[in-house]
Amino acid sequence: MILRDDCRIMDDLDEIASLRDEFRLNEGEIYLDGNSLGPVGEASRRRVTEVIDVEWARGLVRSWNSAGWMAEPTRLGDKLAPLIGARPGEVLVADTLTFLLAKLVGGALELKKDRHVVLTDVANFHSDLYIVEAMAARAGRPVTVKVINRNALDDALDDDVALVMLTHVDFRTGEMLDMAGITKKAHAAGALMLWDFAHSTGAVPLDVTGCDVDFAAGCGYKYLNGGPGAPAFLYVRERWQGVLENPLPGWLGHVRPFDFELRYEPAEGMQAFVTSSPSMIALASLDGALDLFERVTMDQIRAKSLALTDLFIALVEDRLPGVFELVTPREHATRASQVALRHAEGYGVIQALSERGVIGDFRSPDICRFGFTPLYVRFVDVFDAVERLVEVMDSRMYRDARFAVRNPVT
Repeated sequence: MILRDDCRIMDDLDEIASLRDEFRLNEGEIYLDGNSLGPVGEASRRRVTEVIDVEWARGLVRSWNSAGWMAEPTRLGDKLAPLIGARPGEVLVADTLTFLLAKLVGGALELKKDRHVVLTDVANFHSDLYIVEAMAARAGRPVTVKVINRNALDDALDDDVALVMLTHVDFRTGEMLDMAGITKKAHAAGALMLWDFAHSTGAVPLDVTGCDVDFAAGCGYKYLNGGPGAPAFLYVRERWQGVLENPLPGWLGHVRPFDFELRYEPAEGMQAFVTSSPSMIALASLDGALDLFERVTMDQIRAKSLALTDLFIALVEDRLPGVFELVTPREHATRASQVALRHAEGYGVIQALSERGVIGDFRSPDICRFGFTPLYVRFVDVFDAVERLVEVMDSRMYRDARFAVRNPVT
Protein backbone atom coordinates (compact mmCIF):
# COMPACT_ATOMS: atom_id res chain seq x y z
CA MET A 1 0.00 0.00 0.00
CA ILE A 2 1.31 3.42 -1.01
CA LEU A 3 0.85 6.06 1.69
CA ARG A 4 0.80 9.84 1.39
CA ASP A 5 3.94 9.98 3.52
CA ASP A 6 5.66 7.85 0.88
CA CYS A 7 4.76 10.48 -1.69
CA ARG A 8 6.08 13.25 0.55
CA ILE A 9 9.42 11.47 0.70
CA MET A 10 9.44 11.19 -3.10
CA ASP A 11 8.86 14.95 -3.30
CA ASP A 12 11.67 15.61 -0.83
CA LEU A 13 14.02 13.60 -3.06
CA ASP A 14 12.84 15.23 -6.28
CA GLU A 15 15.80 17.14 -7.76
CA ILE A 16 13.57 19.39 -9.91
CA ALA A 17 10.91 20.10 -7.27
CA SER A 18 11.88 23.78 -6.96
CA LEU A 19 10.70 24.49 -10.51
CA ARG A 20 7.11 24.32 -9.27
CA ASP A 21 7.65 27.70 -7.62
CA GLU A 22 7.98 29.25 -11.09
CA PHE A 23 4.27 28.71 -11.83
CA ARG A 24 1.07 30.39 -10.71
CA LEU A 25 -1.09 27.53 -9.47
CA ASN A 26 -4.43 27.89 -7.71
CA GLU A 27 -4.40 27.13 -3.99
CA GLY A 28 -5.96 23.75 -3.25
CA GLU A 29 -6.21 22.77 -6.92
CA ILE A 30 -4.40 19.88 -8.57
CA TYR A 31 -3.73 20.65 -12.20
CA LEU A 32 -3.45 17.53 -14.36
CA ASP A 33 -4.33 19.11 -17.69
CA GLY A 34 -0.96 20.42 -18.82
CA ASN A 35 -1.27 18.11 -21.82
CA SER A 36 -4.00 20.51 -23.00
CA LEU A 37 -2.88 23.89 -21.64
CA GLY A 38 0.07 24.62 -19.41
CA PRO A 39 -0.28 27.08 -16.50
CA VAL A 40 1.12 30.60 -16.30
CA GLY A 41 4.83 30.76 -15.56
CA GLU A 42 6.45 33.72 -13.84
CA ALA A 43 9.07 33.98 -16.58
CA SER A 44 6.35 34.28 -19.21
CA ARG A 45 4.60 36.97 -17.21
CA ARG A 46 7.83 38.95 -16.85
CA ARG A 47 8.73 38.66 -20.52
CA VAL A 48 5.26 39.67 -21.73
CA THR A 49 5.30 42.64 -19.34
CA GLU A 50 8.67 43.69 -20.71
CA VAL A 51 7.40 43.58 -24.29
CA ILE A 52 4.26 45.56 -23.44
CA ASP A 53 5.68 48.11 -21.02
CA VAL A 54 9.10 48.67 -22.57
CA GLU A 55 9.48 47.38 -26.10
CA TRP A 56 5.99 48.29 -27.31
CA ALA A 57 5.06 51.21 -25.03
CA ARG A 58 8.38 53.02 -25.26
CA GLY A 59 10.04 51.63 -28.34
CA LEU A 60 6.91 51.57 -30.49
CA VAL A 61 7.70 50.80 -34.13
CA ARG A 62 11.41 51.24 -33.45
CA SER A 63 11.41 47.92 -31.60
CA TRP A 64 11.23 45.96 -34.84
CA ASN A 65 14.88 46.98 -35.07
CA SER A 66 16.04 47.90 -31.57
CA ALA A 67 14.41 44.94 -29.80
CA GLY A 68 15.07 42.51 -32.63
CA TRP A 69 11.42 41.65 -33.16
CA MET A 70 11.92 40.62 -36.77
CA ALA A 71 14.39 37.90 -35.80
CA GLU A 72 12.27 36.39 -33.00
CA PRO A 73 10.85 33.44 -35.03
CA THR A 74 14.32 32.12 -35.83
CA ARG A 75 15.88 33.11 -32.48
CA LEU A 76 13.19 31.23 -30.57
CA GLY A 77 13.53 28.37 -33.01
CA ASP A 78 17.16 27.99 -32.00
CA LYS A 79 16.16 28.23 -28.34
CA LEU A 80 13.60 25.45 -28.75
CA ALA A 81 15.74 23.24 -31.01
CA PRO A 82 17.52 21.31 -28.20
CA LEU A 83 14.16 20.07 -26.88
CA ILE A 84 13.60 18.10 -30.08
CA GLY A 85 17.21 17.19 -30.79
CA ALA A 86 17.52 19.62 -33.70
CA ARG A 87 20.51 21.74 -34.67
CA PRO A 88 20.66 25.53 -34.78
CA GLY A 89 19.03 26.89 -37.91
CA GLU A 90 16.54 24.02 -38.26
CA VAL A 91 13.56 25.29 -36.23
CA LEU A 92 11.19 28.22 -36.69
CA VAL A 93 8.58 29.50 -34.20
CA ALA A 94 5.55 31.08 -35.89
CA ASP A 95 1.86 30.67 -36.71
CA THR A 96 -0.17 27.78 -35.30
CA LEU A 97 0.34 24.03 -35.57
CA THR A 98 -2.29 23.42 -38.25
CA PHE A 99 -0.95 26.30 -40.34
CA LEU A 100 2.60 24.91 -40.12
CA LEU A 101 1.47 21.40 -40.99
CA ALA A 102 -0.16 22.85 -44.10
CA LYS A 103 3.18 24.34 -45.13
CA LEU A 104 5.02 21.08 -44.59
CA VAL A 105 2.46 18.84 -46.30
CA GLY A 106 2.15 21.16 -49.28
CA GLY A 107 5.90 21.50 -49.65
CA ALA A 108 6.52 17.76 -49.24
CA LEU A 109 4.02 16.89 -51.97
CA GLU A 110 5.89 19.20 -54.34
CA LEU A 111 9.10 17.31 -53.59
CA LYS A 112 7.52 13.99 -54.56
CA LYS A 113 5.59 14.88 -57.71
CA ASP A 114 5.91 11.35 -59.08
CA ARG A 115 4.05 9.87 -56.07
CA HIS A 116 0.37 10.12 -55.31
CA VAL A 117 -0.35 8.86 -51.76
CA VAL A 118 -0.15 10.33 -48.27
CA LEU A 119 -0.41 7.91 -45.36
CA THR A 120 -1.79 9.09 -42.04
CA ASP A 121 -3.34 7.59 -38.94
CA VAL A 122 -7.04 7.21 -38.27
CA ALA A 123 -6.27 8.13 -34.64
CA ASN A 124 -4.61 11.44 -35.57
CA PHE A 125 -5.99 14.66 -34.17
CA HIS A 126 -8.86 15.63 -36.44
CA SER A 127 -7.32 18.98 -37.40
CA ASP A 128 -4.31 17.10 -38.81
CA LEU A 129 -6.66 15.03 -40.94
CA TYR A 130 -8.54 18.09 -42.17
CA ILE A 131 -5.41 19.90 -43.26
CA VAL A 132 -3.75 16.98 -44.99
CA GLU A 133 -6.93 16.34 -46.99
CA ALA A 134 -7.12 20.02 -47.94
CA MET A 135 -3.48 20.23 -49.03
CA ALA A 136 -3.71 17.00 -50.99
CA ALA A 137 -6.74 18.37 -52.85
CA ARG A 138 -4.65 21.39 -53.85
CA ALA A 139 -1.59 19.46 -54.99
CA GLY A 140 -2.16 20.09 -58.70
CA ARG A 141 -2.32 16.35 -59.38
CA PRO A 142 -4.37 13.43 -58.04
CA VAL A 143 -3.21 12.71 -54.48
CA THR A 144 -4.97 10.16 -52.27
CA VAL A 145 -4.89 10.46 -48.49
CA LYS A 146 -5.05 6.97 -47.00
CA VAL A 147 -6.20 7.08 -43.40
CA ILE A 148 -5.00 3.81 -41.93
CA ASN A 149 -4.51 2.07 -38.61
CA ARG A 150 -0.90 2.92 -37.83
CA ASN A 151 -0.22 -0.71 -36.94
CA ALA A 152 -0.88 -1.54 -40.60
CA LEU A 153 1.77 0.87 -41.88
CA ASP A 154 4.02 -1.88 -43.23
CA ASP A 155 1.26 -3.15 -45.50
CA ALA A 156 0.38 0.34 -46.75
CA LEU A 157 3.92 1.51 -47.62
CA ASP A 158 4.72 1.18 -51.30
CA ASP A 159 6.49 3.08 -54.06
CA ASP A 160 3.56 5.45 -54.59
CA VAL A 161 3.65 6.89 -51.06
CA ALA A 162 4.97 10.45 -51.07
CA LEU A 163 4.58 11.29 -47.39
CA VAL A 164 3.89 9.57 -44.08
CA MET A 165 2.34 11.92 -41.50
CA LEU A 166 1.91 10.67 -37.93
CA THR A 167 1.47 12.09 -34.45
CA HIS A 168 4.28 10.95 -32.18
CA VAL A 169 2.07 10.71 -29.08
CA ASP A 170 -1.58 9.74 -29.44
CA PHE A 171 -3.63 12.62 -28.00
CA ARG A 172 -6.31 10.28 -26.63
CA THR A 173 -4.32 7.37 -25.22
CA GLY A 174 -0.87 8.81 -24.55
CA GLU A 175 0.77 6.02 -26.56
CA MET A 176 4.19 7.04 -27.88
CA LEU A 177 5.25 5.70 -31.26
CA ASP A 178 8.65 4.41 -32.36
CA MET A 179 9.91 7.51 -34.17
CA ALA A 180 13.21 6.04 -35.28
CA GLY A 181 11.77 2.75 -36.50
CA ILE A 182 8.82 4.26 -38.37
CA THR A 183 10.95 6.97 -39.98
CA LYS A 184 13.38 4.32 -41.19
CA LYS A 185 10.55 2.33 -42.76
CA ALA A 186 9.15 5.40 -44.52
CA HIS A 187 12.57 6.25 -45.95
CA ALA A 188 13.14 2.66 -47.07
CA ALA A 189 9.96 2.99 -49.14
CA GLY A 190 11.21 6.26 -50.63
CA ALA A 191 8.70 8.40 -48.73
CA LEU A 192 9.22 11.53 -46.65
CA MET A 193 8.40 11.54 -42.93
CA LEU A 194 6.46 14.25 -41.07
CA TRP A 195 5.86 14.08 -37.31
CA ASP A 196 3.39 16.03 -35.19
CA PHE A 197 4.99 16.69 -31.78
CA ALA A 198 1.99 18.36 -30.12
CA HIS A 199 1.99 15.95 -27.17
CA SER A 200 5.72 15.23 -27.18
CA THR A 201 7.71 18.45 -26.95
CA GLY A 202 8.65 19.27 -23.39
CA ALA A 203 7.24 15.95 -22.18
CA VAL A 204 9.61 13.32 -23.60
CA PRO A 205 13.15 13.42 -25.00
CA LEU A 206 13.17 13.79 -28.78
CA ASP A 207 15.99 13.29 -31.28
CA VAL A 208 15.00 14.38 -34.79
CA THR A 209 18.66 14.35 -35.86
CA GLY A 210 19.37 10.84 -34.65
CA CYS A 211 16.09 9.54 -36.04
CA ASP A 212 16.73 11.16 -39.46
CA VAL A 213 13.36 12.96 -39.38
CA ASP A 214 12.60 15.09 -42.44
CA PHE A 215 9.96 17.44 -41.03
CA ALA A 216 8.13 18.04 -37.77
CA ALA A 217 5.84 20.56 -36.12
CA GLY A 218 4.45 21.04 -32.64
CA CYS A 219 2.52 23.51 -30.50
CA GLY A 220 3.78 25.75 -27.72
CA TYR A 221 0.91 25.77 -25.24
CA LYS A 222 0.85 22.26 -23.77
CA TYR A 223 3.96 20.97 -22.01
CA LEU A 224 5.93 24.05 -23.09
CA ASN A 225 3.50 26.29 -21.13
CA GLY A 226 3.58 29.11 -23.69
CA GLY A 227 -0.01 30.21 -23.11
CA PRO A 228 -3.38 29.63 -24.81
CA GLY A 229 -2.92 29.59 -28.57
CA ALA A 230 0.85 30.04 -28.22
CA PRO A 231 2.88 30.03 -31.43
CA ALA A 232 3.81 26.67 -32.86
CA PHE A 233 7.15 25.51 -34.24
CA LEU A 234 8.32 23.98 -37.48
CA TYR A 235 11.34 21.74 -38.08
CA VAL A 236 12.94 21.29 -41.49
CA ARG A 237 16.08 19.18 -41.64
CA GLU A 238 18.98 21.20 -43.03
CA ARG A 239 19.29 19.14 -46.20
CA TRP A 240 15.73 20.11 -47.22
CA GLN A 241 16.17 23.84 -46.65
CA GLY A 242 16.33 25.68 -49.95
CA VAL A 243 14.68 22.64 -51.53
CA LEU A 244 11.36 22.46 -49.70
CA GLU A 245 9.18 25.34 -50.86
CA ASN A 246 6.78 27.23 -48.62
CA PRO A 247 3.36 26.83 -50.29
CA LEU A 248 2.04 29.79 -48.27
CA PRO A 249 4.67 32.46 -48.98
CA GLY A 250 4.47 35.91 -47.48
CA TRP A 251 6.46 39.08 -47.41
CA LEU A 252 8.51 38.23 -44.32
CA GLY A 253 9.74 35.06 -45.98
CA HIS A 254 11.14 37.13 -48.84
CA VAL A 255 14.90 37.56 -49.06
CA ARG A 256 14.39 41.36 -49.20
CA PRO A 257 11.04 42.04 -47.50
CA PHE A 258 11.44 45.81 -47.39
CA ASP A 259 12.25 46.12 -51.07
CA PHE A 260 8.54 45.37 -51.67
CA GLU A 261 9.19 43.38 -54.82
CA LEU A 262 6.27 41.96 -56.77
CA ARG A 263 7.95 38.61 -57.45
CA TYR A 264 8.57 36.31 -54.49
CA GLU A 265 12.16 35.21 -53.84
CA PRO A 266 12.56 33.09 -50.71
CA ALA A 267 14.99 33.97 -47.97
CA GLU A 268 17.69 31.52 -46.99
CA GLY A 269 17.14 28.88 -44.36
CA MET A 270 14.14 28.75 -42.04
CA GLN A 271 13.27 32.41 -42.65
CA ALA A 272 11.68 31.29 -45.92
CA PHE A 273 8.90 29.61 -43.91
CA VAL A 274 7.83 32.84 -42.20
CA THR A 275 4.66 34.11 -43.86
CA SER A 276 3.42 37.16 -42.02
CA SER A 277 4.24 39.47 -39.12
CA PRO A 278 4.77 37.53 -35.88
CA SER A 279 2.72 38.22 -32.76
CA MET A 280 5.33 39.63 -30.44
CA ILE A 281 3.27 39.30 -27.28
CA ALA A 282 2.54 35.66 -27.98
CA LEU A 283 6.18 35.00 -28.84
CA ALA A 284 7.23 36.73 -25.61
CA SER A 285 5.13 34.38 -23.52
CA LEU A 286 6.67 31.33 -25.16
CA ASP A 287 10.13 32.91 -24.86
CA GLY A 288 9.73 33.17 -21.10
CA ALA A 289 8.37 29.65 -20.83
CA LEU A 290 11.37 28.24 -22.69
CA ASP A 291 13.71 29.83 -20.14
CA LEU A 292 12.68 27.21 -17.60
CA PHE A 293 13.87 24.35 -19.82
CA GLU A 294 17.40 25.74 -19.60
CA ARG A 295 17.38 24.77 -15.91
CA VAL A 296 16.42 21.13 -16.41
CA THR A 297 17.30 18.27 -18.73
CA MET A 298 14.81 16.24 -20.70
CA ASP A 299 16.20 13.13 -19.02
CA GLN A 300 15.23 14.58 -15.63
CA ILE A 301 11.77 15.44 -16.95
CA ARG A 302 11.35 11.97 -18.41
CA ALA A 303 12.42 10.16 -15.24
CA LYS A 304 9.95 12.11 -13.11
CA SER A 305 7.20 11.76 -15.70
CA LEU A 306 7.44 7.98 -15.64
CA ALA A 307 7.52 7.95 -11.85
CA LEU A 308 4.41 10.17 -11.65
CA THR A 309 2.44 8.13 -14.17
CA ASP A 310 3.54 4.83 -12.59
CA LEU A 311 2.29 6.12 -9.24
CA PHE A 312 -1.04 7.28 -10.65
CA ILE A 313 -1.70 3.96 -12.38
CA ALA A 314 -0.77 1.98 -9.28
CA LEU A 315 -2.97 4.08 -6.99
CA VAL A 316 -6.00 3.96 -9.31
CA GLU A 317 -5.77 0.20 -9.69
CA ASP A 318 -5.28 -0.28 -5.93
CA ARG A 319 -8.03 2.08 -4.77
CA LEU A 320 -10.53 1.57 -7.61
CA PRO A 321 -9.99 -1.99 -8.87
CA GLY A 322 -11.98 -2.77 -12.00
CA VAL A 323 -13.65 0.66 -12.15
CA PHE A 324 -11.60 2.05 -15.06
CA GLU A 325 -9.94 0.52 -18.08
CA LEU A 326 -6.35 1.68 -18.49
CA VAL A 327 -5.94 2.84 -22.08
CA THR A 328 -2.40 4.19 -21.80
CA PRO A 329 0.41 1.65 -22.30
CA ARG A 330 2.07 0.35 -19.16
CA GLU A 331 5.41 -0.07 -20.93
CA HIS A 332 7.71 2.89 -20.43
CA ALA A 333 8.98 2.74 -24.01
CA THR A 334 5.51 3.45 -25.38
CA ARG A 335 4.07 5.72 -22.67
CA ALA A 336 4.36 9.49 -22.86
CA SER A 337 3.38 11.83 -20.00
CA GLN A 338 -0.36 11.31 -19.69
CA VAL A 339 -2.64 8.56 -18.42
CA ALA A 340 -5.96 7.85 -20.11
CA LEU A 341 -8.70 5.95 -18.29
CA ARG A 342 -11.83 4.66 -19.99
CA HIS A 343 -15.22 4.92 -18.29
CA ALA A 344 -18.72 4.93 -19.81
CA GLU A 345 -19.55 8.12 -17.91
CA GLY A 346 -16.15 9.71 -18.32
CA TYR A 347 -17.46 13.21 -18.97
CA GLY A 348 -19.30 13.27 -15.65
CA VAL A 349 -16.25 11.88 -13.89
CA ILE A 350 -14.06 14.71 -15.16
CA GLN A 351 -16.64 17.38 -14.32
CA ALA A 352 -17.18 16.02 -10.82
CA LEU A 353 -13.43 15.86 -10.26
CA SER A 354 -13.11 19.47 -11.39
CA GLU A 355 -15.60 20.53 -8.72
CA ARG A 356 -13.35 18.79 -6.20
CA GLY A 357 -10.32 20.66 -7.40
CA VAL A 358 -8.70 18.11 -9.72
CA ILE A 359 -8.44 19.35 -13.29
CA GLY A 360 -8.20 16.79 -16.08
CA ASP A 361 -10.14 16.61 -19.33
CA PHE A 362 -12.39 14.37 -21.40
CA ARG A 363 -12.05 13.09 -24.93
CA SER A 364 -15.00 11.52 -26.71
CA PRO A 365 -16.41 8.99 -26.44
CA ASP A 366 -15.25 7.77 -23.01
CA ILE A 367 -11.68 8.85 -22.21
CA CYS A 368 -10.65 10.62 -18.99
CA ARG A 369 -7.24 12.21 -19.62
CA PHE A 370 -4.73 13.20 -16.98
CA GLY A 371 -1.52 14.99 -17.92
CA PHE A 372 1.53 14.89 -15.67
CA THR A 373 3.90 17.80 -16.21
CA PRO A 374 6.99 17.16 -14.06
CA LEU A 375 7.88 20.86 -13.84
CA TYR A 376 5.07 21.48 -11.36
CA VAL A 377 3.16 18.27 -10.52
CA ARG A 378 4.17 16.73 -7.19
CA PHE A 379 3.87 13.13 -6.02
CA VAL A 380 1.51 14.20 -3.22
CA ASP A 381 -0.65 15.80 -5.92
CA VAL A 382 -0.99 12.40 -7.54
CA PHE A 383 -1.94 10.79 -4.24
CA ASP A 384 -4.51 13.47 -3.40
CA ALA A 385 -5.96 13.40 -6.91
CA VAL A 386 -6.66 9.69 -6.67
CA GLU A 387 -8.21 10.12 -3.23
CA ARG A 388 -10.61 12.69 -4.67
CA LEU A 389 -11.30 10.39 -7.62
CA VAL A 390 -12.24 7.67 -5.13
CA GLU A 391 -14.66 10.08 -3.46
CA VAL A 392 -16.25 10.94 -6.82
CA MET A 393 -16.70 7.30 -7.77
CA ASP A 394 -17.91 6.10 -4.36
CA SER A 395 -20.46 8.91 -4.08
CA ARG A 396 -21.55 8.51 -7.74
CA MET A 397 -21.30 12.27 -8.00
CA TYR A 398 -20.43 11.83 -11.68
CA ARG A 399 -24.09 10.90 -12.36
CA ASP A 400 -25.38 14.30 -11.29
CA ALA A 401 -27.90 15.76 -13.74
CA ARG A 402 -25.70 18.84 -14.15
CA PHE A 403 -23.32 16.77 -16.24
CA ALA A 404 -25.91 15.55 -18.72
CA VAL A 405 -25.18 18.50 -21.04
CA ARG A 406 -21.57 18.92 -22.12
CA ASN A 407 -19.69 22.19 -22.14
CA PRO A 408 -18.42 23.44 -25.51
CA VAL A 409 -14.88 22.59 -24.40
CA THR A 410 -14.51 19.21 -22.70
